[in-house]
Amino acid sequence: MAYQRPKGTADILPNQIGTWQKIESTARKVFSKYGYQGIRTPMFESYDVFVRSVGDTSDIVTKEMYDFNDKGGRHITLRPEGTAGVVRAYVENKLFGPEYQKPYKVYYMGPMFRYERPQSGRLREFHQIGVEALNSESPQVDAEVIDMALELFRRYGVNNVKLVINSLGNAQTRDAYRQALIAYLKPHFDELSEDSKNRLYKNPLRVLDSKDEGDQEIVKNAPSILDYLDEYSSKYFEEVKHLLTKLGIKYEIDDSMVRGLDYYTHTIFEIMSDSQAFGGKFTTVCAGGRYNDLISQLGGPDGGGIGFGLGVERLILLMQQENPDFYSENDLDIYFAYADEEGNELAFELLHKLRNQGFKVDKDYEGIKLSSQIKEAIRRKSRYYVVLGKKEVDQQIIELTKVDGNTEQLTLEDLENHASNFLDNF
Repeated sequence: MAYQRPKGTADILPNQIGTWQKIESTARKVFSKYGYQGIRTPMFESYDVFVRSVGDTSDIVTKEMYDFNDKGGRHITLRPEGTAGVVRAYVENKLFGPEYQKPYKVYYMGPMFRYERPQSGRLREFHQIGVEALNSESPQVDAEVIDMALELFRRYGVNNVKLVINSLGNAQTRDAYRQALIAYLKPHFDELSEDSKNRLYKNPLRVLDSKDEGDQEIVKNAPSILDYLDEYSSKYFEEVKHLLTKLGIKYEIDDSMVRGLDYYTHTIFEIMSDSQAFGGKFTTVCAGGRYNDLISQLGGPDGGGIGFGLGVERLILLMQQENPDFYSENDLDIYFAYADEEGNELAFELLHKLRNQGFKVDKDYEGIKLSSQIKEAIRRKSRYYVVLGKKEVDQQIIELTKVDGNTEQLTLEDLENHASNFLDNF
């Protein structure tokens, strides 16, 4: 029987991993500039962490979570998103005392799990890169987080994106808007999709986020949440917009954007692309927002937070279209080919010596023809190759050859002890 990976998962193979590693290292460099440090939380949490934070009416909880009872009878969930686990860790480890910076800035990378229909760029096990700025409520922090997200896409060579923002206000805003939205939708109840009928009285804002075409037509004329912002929420949103403009960041306002998770308040945003990777249709590639009540809901202080997350699989689809040359590093510094047994033995010794100096070197171990070894050097994208045989062993002189054909002659002693001089200057 040939075993296969579970549906909705993918093997990340050696010829793909370089791109993943460069995406992650680029993110670490960008986040570090803004004062963020890494955090790693468990891949599974108590079911209640997500029900309490994400919301029991969200699609994640009602349809998509991988949850189960473990052998001790505990209700466990594979994490469907990163924010709730980070906030739980922040609260549990009391990272909000006076000895800690405010905002407390962290980033994470790793696998998430959602049980949904697998499609291109959306798997049941997917990988997310995200940030959280915790225990601070400031329009400047909101603008900085958005600026950092956009810089990340510039570093990835993806410039054809647009920023869409909205405000969900505070609890008072949401309560007032909730009643207005229910009043608007009630006359259309029979026309709504089954999901939206179920959401109407539990969480009507989720109707605005429906993917059903009939629902989308109905909510086109729904009241705008921006008309229900109280004075504080309105001033807060105006300041965020002002700061984005000062930073030269272009944006669009979409007052129907609510995001799929219940914990959001005030500023929310999405970065979208209409790349041909998504058929030319605007698709969200990064999303986030502020969540001022989440920390206290999970037992922490009454402090706000804001963050974003982006899916790596979807990002790679976008980069393959927009910046296919993002990862083009050479696989090897030198590939040693050998013409006879003496050359084979010398090549093996040189591997050890040069690897100890930090060089990436390799050779054939199967005894293939010399011409095939040289082809392998080219296939492996080695910067140089060296052919070794009895002649080179006797004379202690070798030829360092670039794959484009240029050749430099040097002694074995120079290669062993001063390789960096030749590799950097040749």
